Amino acid sequence: MPLAIFDLDETLIAADSDHEWGQFVVDKGLVDAEEHTKRNDAFYQQYKAGQLDIDEYLQFSCSVLTQYSIEDLHRFRSEFVAQRILPIILDKAQTLVKKHRDQGDTLLVITSTIEFVTRPIVDQFGIDTLIAPDPEIISNRYTGRIVGVPSFAAGKVTRLEQWLAGQPDSLKGSVFYSDSHNDLPLLRMVDNPVAVDPDPILRLEAEENQWPIISLRD
Repeated sequence: MPLAIFDLDETLIAADSDHEWGQFVVDKGLVDAEEHTKRNDAFYQQYKAGQLDIDEYLQFSCSVLTQYSIEDLHRFRSEFVAQRILPIILDKAQTLVKKHRDQGDTLLVITSTIEFVTRPIVDQFGIDTLIAPDPEIISNRYTGRIVGVPSFAAGKVTRLEQWLAGQPDSLKGSVFYSDSHNDLPLLRMVDNPVAVDPDPILRLEAEENQWPIISLRD
């Protein structure tokens, strides 16, 4: 069955879930508001500019997880999904996922946003397979570290290859939907790259290579 691979942030949903999570924990008073907002916004701008230090970013992203119990974090996350995520799930994205499911394709989301944030979002689309940076847990507490290779930029290729090594699937006939030029390594690898509401750099690349450009926004 062909692989239908989806980026998450700004592709299936109309915002960046990790940035939204950062704003949520600020608004809820879970972190120092001024410092967290400053760093959250700075990392987001670096990401859009293609200048993100993924290791530094993930250390920041995981820092709040170390400050609370898993039970409290799950409660906060449920509020976050209900308040910040459900309103920005794109109807056309749900339709696109359904089309690939009805075709019998193997569905997969690959994202650079940590699994803690993205798992319940991907569940909203009924997609079981998620490749995301995996925060480490020891003795029922998050350590602030990531296990394995972060699925960012070329790391998405690495993580996908690792996943494929244990699966019957291959990249033959594969399609990958993304909005971001940070995903060019994987877009260039699949058989059918699709630019979704692309940033300017990705749009230019898609036009030069005659890749499909689509919009999932209303």
